[in-house]
Amino acid sequence: MNKKIKSTAMLFTAAIIWGFAFVAQCMVDTDKLGNFSFNGIRFALGAISLIPIIMIFEKEEKNPEKLKKTVISATVAGIALFAAAGLQQLGISINHNAGKAGFITGLYTVLVPILGCIIWKRKTYINTWIAAVLAATGLFLLSASNGISSIDSGDIVVLIGSFFWAVHILVIDSSVNFVSPIKFSCIQFFVCSALNLIIALFTESITWSGITSATIPILYTGIMSVGVAYTCQVVGQKDADPNFAAIVLSSECVFRAIGGAIILHEKMPWQGYLGCVLIFAGIVLSQLKSKENAK
Repeated sequence: MNKKIKSTAMLFTAAIIWGFAFVAQCMVDTDKLGNFSFNGIRFALGAISLIPIIMIFEKEEKNPEKLKKTVISATVAGIALFAAAGLQQLGISINHNAGKAGFITGLYTVLVPILGCIIWKRKTYINTWIAAVLAATGLFLLSASNGISSIDSGDIVVLIGSFFWAVHILVIDSSVNFVSPIKFSCIQFFVCSALNLIIALFTESITWSGITSATIPILYTGIMSVGVAYTCQVVGQKDADPNFAAIVLSSECVFRAIGGAIILHEKMPWQGYLGCVLIFAGIVLSQLKSKENAK
């Protein structure tokens, strides 16, 4: 299979899983299981689920320098992942507006090429900027089709979180060719889990009844959303432009809407459908740009 096709398929798989994970997360009763506890448990489960895979595919890999790079870069990615996920949840708990938070979080599609240009001094092509604008506009129509009110403190928190989502993508992109991908995923999940659980121990009450009340969401988001999807992201980004990867991953919102319609019987206004079209237009335009560069 062509490397670009394989990487695109991996990124789309991650986006689909994350989109349906939103439905699972909606089933969690935060009065029984707090956000930090939920994130800590599911990321730990995701990390543990990768250990057998490491034993099969990366057990014989003996390269001390590569292992060192994997640990260091995965730790940085884990910190970025913890900050991004935590700030997003905190922002939503402040303004209680998932649609607005979804749009603001989706701005990472625009922040990836901007940060890549500013921090890594990467050349950014016009097609990338147009594609990013199309995707961001689509995210706006899809996530905030009922309108956006004035900016509040919750919006600021979510916006800061979107910077960390962009940083997370860029950290993976800068590391993925020099690390063991499955070990990288496993380590970043353990780091993210540990940080969440440490905070949960001081701010939340973790009970067995609270955990069992969220068994299905924990299993799905832990094994599929964390263990499978984030690994697909790491493997997929190995042969993908980070700007294109960000736009493909942003299609998570499309699958979130599909999952909500099928499972939660949610209805989407016409602006939402237009948003879906614009997101996929951005993905196609970004891919055309990549082909032109390859030629």
